[in-house]
Order: sequence, then structure tokens, then C-alpha cells
Amino acid sequence: MSQSLRKLVGAVLLVLLAVLYALVATAIATARLADAPGWVHLLYFLFTGVLWVLPAMWLVSWMIRPPRGRRENP
Repeated sequence: MSQSLRKLVGAVLLVLLAVLYALVATAIATARLADAPGWVHLLYFLFTGVLWVLPAMWLVSWMIRPPRGRRENP
């Protein structure tokens, strides 16, 4: 897969990841935290707001990885 195609696929996947993750995190919060105090909401959204970075970091590292068989110039 060429570098430009990998970056295009990765960018589309990053957008989909962010949208789906936000929808799922909000749906869980709505279903489970409706009667919880404000500090529980704060902790939940702080945790879930940082948690999505882990798959995003993996995806970005895949996007910038050079194609197999090619070496970068020193």
C-alpha cells in the first residue's frame, strides 16, 4: 500500500473512530450515569476523553510507517 493511500485510509478511519467513540461514550453515559452526581460525570468524561487516544496513536503510527522494502534516506 502506498504512503498516500495509507494516509487517506488512516484519516478516514480516524474520523470514523472519533465519531463512533463519541457516540458510544455518550450513549453509555446517558444510560448509566443519568442520576449520578456531577463529579462522576466529570471523571467519566475525563477518562473516556483520554481513552480514545490509544487506538488513535496506533492508527497514526501505522499511517506514518514507511512502506515495506523502502528505507528512508539518512
